[in-house]
Amino acid sequence: MAAIEKRWLRMSRVFFIVVMLWPASVFASGELAKTIAKIKPAIVGIGTFHPTGSPRLTLRGTGFAILDGRHIVTNKHVIPGSLDEGGRERLVVLIGTGSKPQFRDAKVIATSSLHDLAVLKISGKALPTFQLGASNLIGEGSDIAFTGFPIGGVLGLYPATHTGIVASITPIAIPAASAKQLNLASLKRLRNPYFVYQLDATAYPGNSGSPMYDPRTGRVHGIVNKVFVKQSKENVLSKPSAITYAIPVKYLNKLLNQLPKK
Repeated sequence: MAAIEKRWLRMSRVFFIVVMLWPASVFASGELAKTIAKIKPAIVGIGTFHPTGSPRLTLRGTGFAILDGRHIVTNKHVIPGSLDEGGRERLVVLIGTGSKPQFRDAKVIATSSLHDLAVLKISGKALPTFQLGASNLIGEGSDIAFTGFPIGGVLGLYPATHTGIVASITPIAIPAASAKQLNLASLKRLRNPYFVYQLDATAYPGNSGSPMYDPRTGRVHGIVNKVFVKQSKENVLSKPSAITYAIPVKYLNKLLNQLPKK
């Protein structure tokens, strides 16, 4: 009888642990699903429209709406250096999902070359918006998600969400082992070092400019950067890694504070 009671107690403990842990994961998954449904309308594509080009519409990266729903955040490197104005090429923001998204003309109103950030302004109806996190860094091990267009517009405008954690908080540039590994860009960044998030999640070039947010609240804590940071940190590597980085939102808050007050 004692043996049966002991076995029952062991089974009861196992059952209790499973029941206590299982709902937590389901709850977390359900929260993320709700967050995605809420934030997806605030995710946009950043591209160019050329009425005589082939293709006419080119998707260059991802952006997201903030403030009044007409301000769009992305990476500076997503913005083309110049446009074929003679051919009436325009910078545009792509809205909606599917093979025939809407697009609106966009104007660059602020940039930060140091932090690879850009703020655009669009006209027309306001979009749903993201809330920005505080300027303090979130900790290593924090859950994160990001939503964007990892393969561009090849299959249409269909945002994809990836999840992971903050794997590390790391400087944007590291000293080179020798002078041969130095270049002008890395020297500039070594003069103004700052810390970025290294993510345990894989992004692709089309994800540049995607919001990195809290899966539970949707609050933005960083801006995914697939190219700029990698070139800064990994210029000494012969083969680029699959590591993904994000610019902390504190630098976006700093850029927004420089916008003209109305």
